[in-house]
Amino acid sequence: VQLVESGGGLVQPGGSLRLSCAASGFTFSRYDMSWYRQAPGKERELVASDGRSVNYVDSVKGRFTISRDNAKNMVYLQMNSLKPEDTAVYYCRASQYGMGYWGKGTLVTVSS
Repeated sequence: VQLVESGGGLVQPGGSLRLSCAASGFTFSRYDMSWYRQAPGKERELVASDGRSVNYVDSVKGRFTISRDNAKNMVYLQMNSLKPEDTAVYYCRASQYGMGYWGKGTLVTVSS
């Protein structure tokens, strides 16, 4: 099983990034897919999930969009109107029945 995130980088406040997560080694379409993030000195938090429904943490609602392509085994996180407080390592997670897999993360830095 492998989850590989990409698309992170340095962006100015107000900018946009699109994160991608390439999945392999499991039946992708059967899994809930989520994006988490962990800022320096803080706990990892759920940002967005795509399972039976799509959900977002309040702080990103209206700015971030999660999407998936089951044919390509890919999940994406479109991030708009980025703020310095969005700076974190972003992780992709695949989960089913409470068990799951993590990627190694991609760093997003929002700074002028």
